[in-house]
Amino acid sequence: MEKISGAFSSDHVRCDELFFRSEEHVQRHEWWRAKEMLTRFIDEMNGHFLKEENILFPALEKHTANAAGPTQVMRLEHDDMRQLMKDMQDDIETQDADHFLGSSETLLIMMRQHNTKEENILYPMADNVLAGDQGEILARIHEHEEKRGMSRWNKNEC
Repeated sequence: MEKISGAFSSDHVRCDELFFRSEEHVQRHEWWRAKEMLTRFIDEMNGHFLKEENILFPALEKHTANAAGPTQVMRLEHDDMRQLMKDMQDDIETQDADHFLGSSETLLIMMRQHNTKEENILYPMADNVLAGDQGEILARIHEHEEKRGMSRWNKNEC
């Protein structure tokens, strides 16, 4: 049976692959491919962030008196990562590989730290605290993905 943690952790894997592919294209100065991969990466990341911010975090905050602290930290980190992704888009437009790679290195560190907190603390907490609502939450997650057209990026194609 699918768990909340599995649904979100699989997003991390997919996003990471798109991220690394965009970096590879920038390193080779393949700007149109880098732009395509970065666009896909940002689309996937924003979809992931919205599923957390609109579905998971409110559910946790409703069921856990202390959840506002961890979820608020995650929201702030999402904002920081969104800014770095915007900077990276700008770098592709100006074909500034050095700045892009500096920003991507910072983003990679942030993503690793962020994902570790989510995968080792927040998601297991969600699996436990929201066990009774798991089916409903997973249905909302899948509905969100369908509405956003997230299936347009083949989940197995990275």
